[in-house]
Amino acid sequence: MEIETDIANGLPCLLLVGLPDTALREARDRIRAAIINSHEQWPQRRVTVGLSPASLPKRGSGFDVGIALSILAAAGAIPGAAIDGVAFLGELGLDGRLRPVRGVLPAMAAAASAGFAKVVVAQANAAEAALVPGLQVAGAPTLTALLAWLRGEPVTGDEAVAYPVPEPPGAPAQAGQPGQPAQPGQPGQSGRSPGPSREPARAGKLALAGEPALAVARGPGGEALALAPLGRARRPRPRPDLSEVLGQPAARRAAEICAAGGHHLSLLGPPGAGKTMLAERIPTVMPALDRTAALEVTSIHSVAGTLPAGSPLMTEPPFCAPHHTATKAAIVGGGTGIIHPGAASLAHRGCLFLDEAPEFAGDVLDALRQPLESGEVMIARSGLIARFPARFMLVLAANPCPCAKGTATGVACSCTPTARRRYLARLSGPLLDRVDVKVELLPVGRAELLSDRHFAESSPVVAARVAAARERTAARLKDTPWRLNAEIPGSELRRAFPPSPGSLTPIERAMDLGQISARGVDRVIRVAWTLADIAGIARPTVNETSYALGLWLGTGVLGAGT
Repeated sequence: MEIETDIANGLPCLLLVGLPDTALREARDRIRAAIINSHEQWPQRRVTVGLSPASLPKRGSGFDVGIALSILAAAGAIPGAAIDGVAFLGELGLDGRLRPVRGVLPAMAAAASAGFAKVVVAQANAAEAALVPGLQVAGAPTLTALLAWLRGEPVTGDEAVAYPVPEPPGAPAQAGQPGQPAQPGQPGQSGRSPGPSREPARAGKLALAGEPALAVARGPGGEALALAPLGRARRPRPRPDLSEVLGQPAARRAAEICAAGGHHLSLLGPPGAGKTMLAERIPTVMPALDRTAALEVTSIHSVAGTLPAGSPLMTEPPFCAPHHTATKAAIVGGGTGIIHPGAASLAHRGCLFLDEAPEFAGDVLDALRQPLESGEVMIARSGLIARFPARFMLVLAANPCPCAKGTATGVACSCTPTARRRYLARLSGPLLDRVDVKVELLPVGRAELLSDRHFAESSPVVAARVAAARERTAARLKDTPWRLNAEIPGSELRRAFPPSPGSLTPIERAMDLGQISARGVDRVIRVAWTLADIAGIARPTVNETSYALGLWLGTGVLGAGT
């Protein structure tokens, strides 16, 4: 997007054209106050700011910095060459501070694709913007510091940036050293009238709400190396471990299979059997995100405004567990005006856990059917279509009946057969047809808890097997656009990756009996390939396909609900 400014004779006013929304219209007052409080002269003439392309609606407060600099360049306060070819993104406070905005990473990626090599963002967004390769990123704390940097004035004070800063366009190097990164800071002797400082006090440290202050350790070039606590740090929370799920070896094995191949999982069992506990520990056995996946996940969370503080790049698989009262827009995305990604996209390359799945609204659950197949969410509005990636691992957890005693030993179920069928039927057949692995968890007794302590494997042990299986999958899919077995289309699965001869006999028998659909056949073969990768064999045999078929069919209780 391009910002143009015209200053002409007329009554003093500021006009914004180019379909700005309400937040952008209010930028007129923010920008004027920020410029005046930064000790700059506001042009007492008619100022018209054009946002191009004019036919595209503009939303948000990220245009504040660009508009302010465009006005000052048109007024002659800064050289026009200093902002030519530089992308600016940030919100202005009334005192001239640059505030962080959402969606910096995808915006900077778009700027790089458009040919921009230099960008300026708020200092809090500098680490996120620097994730885009090939960009020179400047993180400015205030408008005053940014203007001093653009003018090439000597920088004083203890202002610091999070990443190396490019040289100002057309300005000499600071401190007489060619190529030395410039740092936004307090203006030097610029000839402007002195006045009381309106900038917030900053001393190269970051303070988080409820957390001790963090000091930034920097390298010789000013790059951020580490964050060290200035005060007493909180004791880290213990990391969940798969070995804590005792008495459920079959469920732990199913979680390992799904983590290795990216398959969807359904857990059926009474309360206290370990369904939620198991689901929360699935991310601990999943490998860390590679660079491409990490940038995808970080971009989604940046747009949604859920990027963790102090973590510009998300490297761990996300885990999203929405409440069963969540709406369709909260799960798949939506909203009025600005479309936001939902839980399905926030769980991209990670795990989406729906606890008490039958309690979710039926239309909410069925809305997941299309993302489960395509790996993306497409939201259409009048004149606008938004696409969000949604390649997640779905985990459903459900009780066997409303009273949750349907499988409890020695406890009679108080639900009628009709109530049980109606309860499980809330999980529609088309949805369960897309679930690759279905497992029933039985109540755990004292004997099982004591004996399983010696056999339950820890998360690092299981994660090593999962990583080895994914490496075998990646080697087989090296020249394809897919990463996991669950992503391979059915046509390619049958053409390029057929199992061993005779291994499909159990699946063919199940099809003859009407126990499995054509879609289910493809999903069973995908799980069989994952079992082969875990076992380290070249192709699935009849043992892998039989095991995969049993996992897809699940239990008789769950089948009754389909």
